[in-house]
Amino acid sequence: MSGVFYCNMEKYIPDLYSHFLEFPEISTDSRKEVSGTLFFALSGEQFNGNEFAGQALQNGAALAIIDDESFKKDERYFLVPDVITALQQLAAHHRTQHTAHVFAITGSNGKTTTKELVAAVLQGEKRIIATRGNLNNHIGVPLTLLTIRKDTEIAVVEMGANHPREIAALCAIARPDSGLITNIGKAHLEGFGSFEGVVCTKNELYGFLRQTGGRAVVNADDKLLMELSNGLKRFTYGRRSIHVRGELVETHPFLKLKWWHGKETRLCETRLYGSYNFSNLMAAVAIGCLYGVPAKSIEQAISAFIPQNNRSQQLQTNSNKIILDAYNANPVSMYEAIRSFEDFAPDKSWLILGDMFELGKDAPEEHRKIIRQVAETKFEHVLFVGKDFYRFGEEEPFTFFRTTEQAAGYLKQNPIKNATVLLKGSRGMCLEHLVKHL
Repeated sequence: MSGVFYCNMEKYIPDLYSHFLEFPEISTDSRKEVSGTLFFALSGEQFNGNEFAGQALQNGAALAIIDDESFKKDERYFLVPDVITALQQLAAHHRTQHTAHVFAITGSNGKTTTKELVAAVLQGEKRIIATRGNLNNHIGVPLTLLTIRKDTEIAVVEMGANHPREIAALCAIARPDSGLITNIGKAHLEGFGSFEGVVCTKNELYGFLRQTGGRAVVNADDKLLMELSNGLKRFTYGRRSIHVRGELVETHPFLKLKWWHGKETRLCETRLYGSYNFSNLMAAVAIGCLYGVPAKSIEQAISAFIPQNNRSQQLQTNSNKIILDAYNANPVSMYEAIRSFEDFAPDKSWLILGDMFELGKDAPEEHRKIIRQVAETKFEHVLFVGKDFYRFGEEEPFTFFRTTEQAAGYLKQNPIKNATVLLKGSRGMCLEHLVKHL
């Protein structure tokens, strides 16, 4: 994780924080609204953020934080050794100035959906802030923390990682009081090196909570998570939980959830598809119970929640019913999506599956396993999209395309009608672009 606390900025933070108290809005993109903000000139591999500081000031930014002295023209430029580190340390300092309870969410699958559900459950009863979208990295976490205000009671902070020690670094910034690991699976293997590397990195959240006496909210049905969280203060959920217990009553067309906590029993109708969302729903229920949200309010929030951003969305086009789950994919989520779809899919169903990214040397075998899984199902209409699936095209009795554009061309020439279609793949495959051809 680039820039995490790699240099000491103690002498800069007090002055920078005084500016933040006067102008408590942060901007990082000079092309967007920056008036009255502190503009952090973040740089990347392909661009130098310092070059945009002047434009941000011209557009109304109150101060530009830069790390290249050659761009400093007047007192409106605040020079630091490293802009990213300044942002992180400013956020870490801001977090210590407030009593807001920080709740961290990480995991291989479902963390953004869980975060959105948790926010929906809490916001009716508590003053909260939460990660916007999936801004869950070394930049997104500080930006989230810097939205904490004096009246904030709970900060729901999503944490993502694709390399070892990144969760530990984010915990050092956010200092969570409690936390949740949704699950641990084969994701970002290219960065982690192995499944064991994934386990160690996600477990860094438990490690931080163990050091600080924090509480872990844990899926009691997940043997690995229960083992890793031994010795922690624990609040559990799941089919076998002693704290918040639940079960799926129905799975089609949407999930219907029954749950128990203390003397309360509730039945929730949801707008979520796929049995794999059961654990995400139960996590939100458990966190609501932990923070004292009334059972009726939890039920109402979950029943009203509608997934967005290509995550478990159900769409109806003029021709077909679409299950759009194309924001992320790894071997576990792909397996679960196919299994859930098979549970209820009508006779005329199509699978359109895109490559799973960041699997490194395991990519060929993991894609082959998915093809084998599909071969054992009842599905006759299957399109595989992406170079990792395509390499097996001559071996398997399905239709394969190297790119999403090629798949789109096929759908134009061979329209699908009156069918139910599952679209599942990694974000980079952009499978949502196929919806207009369905």
